[in-house]
Amino acid sequence: MTLAGAVPAAAADPIRPVLPANTGSHPVGTTSLHLVDPNRTDPWVPAQQRELMITVSYPAGWSPAAPRAAWLEPGIAKALEKQVGLPVGSVDLTGVRRHARGGVPADLSRGARPVVLFSPGFGVARELGSILSDDLASRGYVVVSLSHTHDSSAVEFPGGRIEPGMATSIDPVAMKTAIDTRVADTRFLLDQLARLTHGDNPDAEHRVLPRGLGAALDLSRVGMFGHSYGGFTAGETMYHDRRIDAGINLDGSMAYGLGPIAGQPYLPGEVTKHGLDRPFLLMGSQLVDPRTGKLIDHDRTETAEQSWPDFWAQQRGWKRDLTLLGSRHGGYTDYQAIVPQVASLLPAGQREATIGTIDPERSLTAQRDYVSAFFDLHLRGRNSHLFDGPSPCYPDVRFV
Repeated sequence: MTLAGAVPAAAADPIRPVLPANTGSHPVGTTSLHLVDPNRTDPWVPAQQRELMITVSYPAGWSPAAPRAAWLEPGIAKALEKQVGLPVGSVDLTGVRRHARGGVPADLSRGARPVVLFSPGFGVARELGSILSDDLASRGYVVVSLSHTHDSSAVEFPGGRIEPGMATSIDPVAMKTAIDTRVADTRFLLDQLARLTHGDNPDAEHRVLPRGLGAALDLSRVGMFGHSYGGFTAGETMYHDRRIDAGINLDGSMAYGLGPIAGQPYLPGEVTKHGLDRPFLLMGSQLVDPRTGKLIDHDRTETAEQSWPDFWAQQRGWKRDLTLLGSRHGGYTDYQAIVPQVASLLPAGQREATIGTIDPERSLTAQRDYVSAFFDLHLRGRNSHLFDGPSPCYPDVRFV
């Protein structure tokens, strides 16, 4: 695997980053669906019904003639360019391609596949989880990523309509609204996936679905992972909904009031207060404490972020706590691959602040292997023994 960026043909040409190839044995197909919940209004825009966009990545039949899917739609690319602070026109984000092909038939040769849901961080587009999601699909899972509309930085709907992020405050009231909405979004998504398995098409425009998509879903084996507030979403949804069998939190606080580290009251989620009786993995980064400027590990021993030690004390199911040494919060997104390729365009220090000092290839390898090993163990019953203890193959992964 290489993360070397594409070199522009001339100085004036924009950089077009590349995403690392998938590591599993399955070709990957992908499609998107527009879902509308008739029973909810949007908490951020009460005049609208609650609507979501989802991306489904799945093991596919071999279809080399089908085009690779775009990483970002134009509206999302523009929002991301602004969010990162890239000079206008300096990077060709719309030209970046995923290692998944649009609309190709699902591979049903091995029957229905375990399903894994993905929730992005607060203010983050679901597209920034494409590397992990597509790689997991290449290892035999159906992965469903969802945007939490008006909480995500921007969501592009059919026809090019953009719904902007509106939940910009991290005060406890807004964050409580966000987590409650995210849990409801995820439970609604599970309902719609059940419709798919029965041959229905829940897409609001009734666009043609890839052949075999519904039959590829095994909803008796469901996992969920998320980054940042998406990791909290995974745990909180598991607390409220037993349809999810196992979950992963990638570096997310499990509280809607973050406590003294953010100058707020500490207000933990229900999952933090009560734990779960099903498997859950915590995987953290190293972060800079804004009060002291010191580097600390986000793990269950660090009380600066109280939710992890509190959750750990209550967790009754299988549990592990890992730290990716040298990483930062943004390294659990596609930024881990993209930022090194555009680092020359970023302000001094932004690369390290976003993804840390860890070698990008080692970081992505560890993330992909530990995430897939977790779901292999708990959804497929396949034990790679990766969680038995530290491995010299992954020198940056610390068991806490």
